[in-house]
This record gives sequence, structure tokens and C-alpha cells, in this order.
Amino acid sequence: MFTHIVLWKLKAEAGGKSRADNARLIKERFEELANMLDGLRRLEVGIDIVHERESADLSLYAQFESREAYDAYSAHPAHKAIADFIRDVSEDRRAIDYDA
Repeated sequence: MFTHIVLWKLKAEAGGKSRADNARLIKERFEELANMLDGLRRLEVGIDIVHERESADLSLYAQFESREAYDAYSAHPAHKAIADFIRDVSEDRRAIDYDA
């Protein structure tokens, strides 16, 4: 099992949308992507509800059957489109990937 976790801090406003609107859009796009992937065991996108200074705005938790399944996800055109969008609307990204 291969686990991929990402935390993002989003810009207050980007692309004419608020932080909350962009967070919901990202969540929807990841949930659509989940239906396109083989080897994905679990995908969960969380939007922060506490809003503390140290809080990330958005999280991604994904488990894959293998590193190869993760690599296929990373190379998928829909994932690349989401990643490009997130780069435009985020100000910070933290990630960890590990074998579980």
C-alpha cells in the first residue's frame, strides 16, 4: 500500500473566486478523478472547518495499491489539470508519501 498526503494553504482570493470556493472546486475535481483511476483504494479530500492560523485550508489523503498505481495517478491528464489549477490558487503545499 502506498499513501500520499498533501496539505495546502490557499490564497484568500484567486481566479476571481474566494478561498472557500476554490477549496470546494478542488474537492469536486479530485472526487471526479477518483472514479477514473485503477489502483486507488481510498481518496479523501478535507476542507478545514476550524480556520486557525496554523491550519491548512485543504487536505488530500489517498491510498494506492502500489507505487506504480500512484505513478499512474500522477501522470494522469486529469490529475495534471488539477495540479496546475492548485498551483494557481495556493500559496503553500506540504506533502508526504510513504509505503504503509
